[in-house]
Amino acid sequence: MERAALLVRRIDDEAGAAALAAWRAPETGAEGAPGRDVVALAVRYTLQRLAEAAPGRTVEVRVPPYGAVQAVEGPRHTRGTPPNVVETDPATWLALATGALAFADAVAQGRVEASGARADLTALLPVDPAASRPASPRTPPATMDG
Repeated sequence: MERAALLVRRIDDEAGAAALAAWRAPETGAEGAPGRDVVALAVRYTLQRLAEAAPGRTVEVRVPPYGAVQAVEGPRHTRGTPPNVVETDPATWLALATGALAFADAVAQGRVEASGARADLTALLPVDPAASRPASPRTPPATMDG
């Protein structure tokens, strides 16, 4: 028999969006850095959005000390360290989740540790509905020629 999943209360979209807006506030000229509670809620909300957008247990995404999720459909991991792990700090995760930073750039800069054949989250980011997808360094710009 499979173990029951831990019940985790879903973060309301309104509360999550408010946390993301508060996290972004210093970028828009508002005073003060967001508090720990705001950052924690924003991280957990964006991890939740990732898990909802890409359900599965193939990749574990860790953002210590605030949260971790398993996501992405594929071979299921059941014991020990998962074969596909992405780990980063809260500021980098939120930059990725909101489209302010491309996944490939974060990996190249050493801001993200990604291990495993399925640990590339490029196609899944950003998860913030207010964000636009960052330009991929591997994709040439579109031309008018076609």
